[in-house]
Amino acid sequence: MDKPLKIIIAGGKTGGHLFPGIAIAQAFSAAVPGTRILFVGTGETFETTTLDRYGFDHTAISISGIKGKGLMGKLSTALRLPVSLVQTFTIIRGFKPDIVMGVGGYSSGPVVLVARLLNILTAIQEQNTIPGITNRILSRICHVVFTSFKSTRGLSKNAVIHHTGNPVRKSDIQSSGSVQSDFGQGSGCFNLLVTGGSQGAHSINQAMVGAMTLLKDPAAVFLVHQTGKADAAEVADAYHTLGVNGVARAFFDDLPQRMAGADLIVSRAGAGAISEITHLGKPSILVPYPHAADDHQRFNAQAVKDQGGAVLILDRDLTPERLKTIIEDLHNNPEHRLSMGRAAKGMALSDPARAIVDICLSMAGKKGK
Repeated sequence: MDKPLKIIIAGGKTGGHLFPGIAIAQAFSAAVPGTRILFVGTGETFETTTLDRYGFDHTAISISGIKGKGLMGKLSTALRLPVSLVQTFTIIRGFKPDIVMGVGGYSSGPVVLVARLLNILTAIQEQNTIPGITNRILSRICHVVFTSFKSTRGLSKNAVIHHTGNPVRKSDIQSSGSVQSDFGQGSGCFNLLVTGGSQGAHSINQAMVGAMTLLKDPAAVFLVHQTGKADAAEVADAYHTLGVNGVARAFFDDLPQRMAGADLIVSRAGAGAISEITHLGKPSILVPYPHAADDHQRFNAQAVKDQGGAVLILDRDLTPERLKTIIEDLHNNPEHRLSMGRAAKGMALSDPARAIVDICLSMAGKKGK
């Protein structure tokens, strides 16, 4: 039997990068018992608290991004780069990984680069249709690239690419109550879930509050709304004043389970959200974040819309009136919702995390159970 593996997973900061990394880590642990996983990221609170909840070891390097920064910001980032490379070298030489996996975000850059220079098996996982600058660069040097969308563009033409789909994490978190009981029960209740991602989305929050005031029969809707920290109190107070049935919180640790009980999902179009939606086979209204790098969320959403799995609303076109009209139309057309759900489900590949692990194990000459 092969000795346990040591895996470094680099990247994070946002849920869109971190959650696929967690899914891959879970798959490695299941495939080769005793595998040691170390996450290397920025050390920001969202990363550390999430990884602590899932029970994974983690450390941080001193690194920041350059996109969208002025001259001084870019200079500061450049000055940090040698420090991050030294930190990375120390981490890798100490941990001695068999495989280094980058999952996007600027913290993955130095880690994958140093690992490649040390002749360690390197891989990157790209969640979006348009890769970020870090993965575009790393695709030129790493051993293998895993993509979530078949239509992913912008990677090196010489890269070894496998279209595996976007890994979906298995929740290790016990909900404080029954997730199903959060949603309204009975044939007449329409369960609506709204999320702007882990940070929330102000435009979606405002439009949703406005839409709830316009619905012909708001009592028929049960709402679960992840607002993000900034708008949590305001949205919750508005729903309380309106008498809306449901729950609004800044963040739900168990959002995928809550999605499972939804009849319709309103969401940003980050790769993580789309992977959860397609994995569950849910109809959705997708509102891409307009300032995402290279407008990649719009391309993500368009890919789902083109398959018939979602309604796409650009952020500039998002109004309470339009959102209300689409919600009511889908509420009143369950067959259309079922058709959309089937189309979304058709985009989800079988167990992406395990597919990634199997390819990595094969390349590393290891055998999973």
